[in-house]
Amino acid sequence: MRAVMRQRSLRAANLALVLETIVASDRPSRADIAASTGMTRSSVSRLVDELVAGGLVHEQAPISGGRGRPATPLVPARRSVAALGCEIGVNRVVVRAIDLTGEVLVHQDQPLDDRDPVVAHAQAAAMLDRARRLVDGVRLVGLGLAVPGLVAEATGEILRAPNLDWQGVRPQPLLADSGLDLGRFVLVNEADAAATTVAHTAPGRRGDRDEFLYVSGDTGIGSAVVLRGRIAAGGHGWGGELGHLCLDPDGPRCACGATGCLETRAGRGAVLAAAGVRDTDALLARLAADDPVAGEAVRAAGRALGVAISGALNLLDVTEVVLGGFLACLGDHVVAPIVSELRARVLSAPIAPATVSIEDGGEWRAATGAAHRVLAGVIADPAGWLDGDHRDGDHRDGVQERTGQ
Repeated sequence: MRAVMRQRSLRAANLALVLETIVASDRPSRADIAASTGMTRSSVSRLVDELVAGGLVHEQAPISGGRGRPATPLVPARRSVAALGCEIGVNRVVVRAIDLTGEVLVHQDQPLDDRDPVVAHAQAAAMLDRARRLVDGVRLVGLGLAVPGLVAEATGEILRAPNLDWQGVRPQPLLADSGLDLGRFVLVNEADAAATTVAHTAPGRRGDRDEFLYVSGDTGIGSAVVLRGRIAAGGHGWGGELGHLCLDPDGPRCACGATGCLETRAGRGAVLAAAGVRDTDALLARLAADDPVAGEAVRAAGRALGVAISGALNLLDVTEVVLGGFLACLGDHVVAPIVSELRARVLSAPIAPATVSIEDGGEWRAATGAAHRVLAGVIADPAGWLDGDHRDGDHRDGVQERTGQ
């Protein structure tokens, strides 16, 4: 029995190694995988055949390189296996279906009908069910849910989301009450989920950015620290609450109950109020027209962000800042004052000046990253997918790992 278990464990580890190599590389052949992993060519071929048969890997047309047999490039399977990602934000619900190549198969974006958790999850469930029907023929591995707040990934509980006024909310039973059962479930903080898509260009594929501070702006301000390509969220996974750094103890009351938090100065609501407009489109129109009130509202938010980010960079020894969400829409109007504060306040600025960049698609990154998290579980354990009866709809909950792990 022990020998059988060891054999199964070895097979599972090798399947994961092969799939991880395929998704992280540029169209490797079986010979390339054997060379990079140290496995024999016959072992690699057997494992690849399993992954192809299971719909996780696709073989492209062979390429002749001269001598020997033509090499067959291997890539993640397109439109075969996918995950659903959902973000429930303060003002909207976003649902996306993402496959192993990172392709967006379905995108939905609706205003949030009601912040009551039962109503909000019923709306999300209806959107997810619609997405599931739109990808008929694609096997769904599960659902990733991103929310703005503190979450307990191991228990699937939203501990505290001040801007939604949620505490102790369990999404899975609420989704199930709406008749939705998507199997594997991952709960993640929205900034962590969004940062995952900056660190990874596709599920399982690392990008060029290994160390940075991601700052996401909406009603609140969230952030995520990425070190060596992985989210560094602290012992409980609650790190990155940049929006609740105190800039002024005597400042206005924040939704969290404290006073003078960064998001009371740089959150979407604070900026719109200071600019005298009702929505982001109106703010952008005023900025385009060089309206002085709107310009100063954004510059003031940028200065506040710069002060808070400077403190984070001095603590973390990170020199790259990436802006997403609402902040990404503001462009150089917000980047310039942030950079000015970083130059004045970050101790290492004269030696290694910090850079501030904007990520396109910031409005959708949390939902995308939530789907990536689910797919990461399949990439890390393809044997669990292949051996389980997932293909017939009998899903099993996967281990909920911290982003980037």
